[in-house]
Amino acid sequence: MAVTKEKIITSVYERTGLSKSRSREVVENLLEIIKSTLAREENVLVSGFGKFVVKRKRPRRGRNPQTKQDLQLRARKVVVFKTSGVLRRKINGGEDPGE
Repeated sequence: MAVTKEKIITSVYERTGLSKSRSREVVENLLEIIKSTLAREENVLVSGFGKFVVKRKRPRRGRNPQTKQDLQLRARKVVVFKTSGVLRRKINGGEDPGE
């Protein structure tokens, strides 16, 4: 099950002692900072967690699966998340097979 923004707000509220409305404001502001930074095509590095990176995808050929018609997909930008070693070890129960 996914952790929703509302659950994150509640968790901040419970852990910090901030009011519920202040916790909501903090989470909303953090997400807005991340979104605006990525929109400027700057990376977001959170030590011990990971890095959000904006990557450019070139135009490419594709196919409509329903009609089988060939089409050209335009260039676009995507956000990629790369986990830190600390998070990778935590996810893998203390082991990091990639290292």
